[in-house]
Amino acid sequence: MTAPAATQASTPAVPSATPPSVPPSHPTAALAGTLPAAAVDAVLRAALLEDAPSGDITSQVLIPADARATAVLAARVPGVFSGGEVFAAAMKLTDPEAAVELLVADGVAFDAGTALARVTGNARAVLLAERVALNLVQRMSAIATKTAEFVALVDGTGARITDTRKTTPGLRVLERYAVRCGGGANHRFGLSDAVLAKDNHLAVLTGGDPSKLTAVLRAAKARLGHTTHFEVEVDSMDQIGPVLAAGVDTIMLDNFTLADLAAGVALVGGRARVEASGNVNLATVAGIAATGVDVISIGGLTHSVAALDLGLDLELDVDAGRAGT
Repeated sequence: MTAPAATQASTPAVPSATPPSVPPSHPTAALAGTLPAAAVDAVLRAALLEDAPSGDITSQVLIPADARATAVLAARVPGVFSGGEVFAAAMKLTDPEAAVELLVADGVAFDAGTALARVTGNARAVLLAERVALNLVQRMSAIATKTAEFVALVDGTGARITDTRKTTPGLRVLERYAVRCGGGANHRFGLSDAVLAKDNHLAVLTGGDPSKLTAVLRAAKARLGHTTHFEVEVDSMDQIGPVLAAGVDTIMLDNFTLADLAAGVALVGGRARVEASGNVNLATVAGIAATGVDVISIGGLTHSVAALDLGLDLELDVDAGRAGT
């Protein structure tokens, strides 16, 4: 049985597609070119290999080999778009000659019924890419939409909404990009990017003796390069002073009450960045931001979103495919 085109194609993962018109001054313009092509390619190839390891036998049986299709990516519900380049790359991976037009830019809010993208290409190839493209774009747009809700609730406070490492294995680069599409920012990408000492690290370092905290953190910081960010998580007010004395860059206040968050911000006094985490949801985020924290990290941006309802509406020119059969 013929293998799917996705396992054979050598075209770039983020191919040329007709982009939507976005003024250079629009906030979404900064997203352009920030999604790595190689990462998108790897995700798509793995997903297509999983979905059709030996081809799409349904389309091979039912759809003429030279039939053409035009498909529109349409929104069933309102939201914020993310993943236009991924949609285009999926379609071009199965049909390098497909024409893809992105009708809405990533990071732009849309209403139910909005046409987000259009593709014209080989019908079998469009159907082969359909589910993979939808799965990824639905998830990315859900993350962008959820992030935008949080960002709107802290508007004017100076607090930055960020994600965490609680992402879907293998999809972090896409989910982190979707957070940016929603107006959020990214925390460290992975364990190799920055130091973040949490409660378990501190317990090992100090042996349970809080009087050692400043010294062990200073010693650790001295071993780092000058460009490496150093963050420490604390879960009580009495840890803030010793951590601050070590000269760290960011102090994470984990599961603090609003009163303690405000007191912690005052105690730090601008000598380090203050991050709040734990018990953050749409009902609590505005109050947390009002305490004066600099960053609010939210695992729920990526780990518990439900796919946004987007659909792919196809129109097949079957007659053209039947010619000569």
